[in-house]
Amino acid sequence: MPTEATINLREIKQLVIAGWTGRDVAALEAHIKELEALGVTRPKSVPVFYRVASSLLTNADSIEVMADASSGEVEFVIYALRDGLWVGLGSDHTDRKAETIGVTMSKQMCAKPVSSKAWRYDEVASHWDKLILRSFIRSGETRRLYQEGPVNAMRSPEELIGLYRAGAALEVGTAMFCGTFAVHGGIVASGIFEMELEDTKLGRKLVHSYQIVSLPNEG
Repeated sequence: MPTEATINLREIKQLVIAGWTGRDVAALEAHIKELEALGVTRPKSVPVFYRVASSLLTNADSIEVMADASSGEVEFVIYALRDGLWVGLGSDHTDRKAETIGVTMSKQMCAKPVSSKAWRYDEVASHWDKLILRSFIRSGETRRLYQEGPVNAMRSPEELIGLYRAGAALEVGTAMFCGTFAVHGGIVASGIFEMELEDTKLGRKLVHSYQIVSLPNEG
């Protein structure tokens, strides 16, 4: 029976956001260009690993952000726990206005919503290419597909961990967001962000959605 368990976020002491992790050079360039269109400076090299506060992780069904300048992006998340690696689902929600000033700063400014459940990595590693990420946004009553693609569009967990840790294992108590892909129709803010990780081989999904509550910008 496939294993699904609840992740205790209190056990996570380090949070890493891996950026620019795409395998496909053309797709990676498309994501870089859509961010450049917003004024975000392209990275000097890829991938990049941003350390942010582990307290940003949340299973809540809403987050509070400044004005309407932020948006989500779906990613798979790797957790290093005492009993091994687990894979979950998350959104690297980012303040896009702050991102034009400094990417590291922008990564620290928003909560990072994640699914409460996760799967054992060793149960999906052999059919990793059968896992699909999707996100959806809403405009009024209209729900539309925002992102979709296989997890192997990004570098593998083993490769990312190896690059981040110089060949060593990921420390127990670490969560790593592992990158995303370009969106359909350009980056936009949305009042609700929905995401899913589908295991098409075992016929199961991890899902999470959250509301984005905009706080006033008083200057």
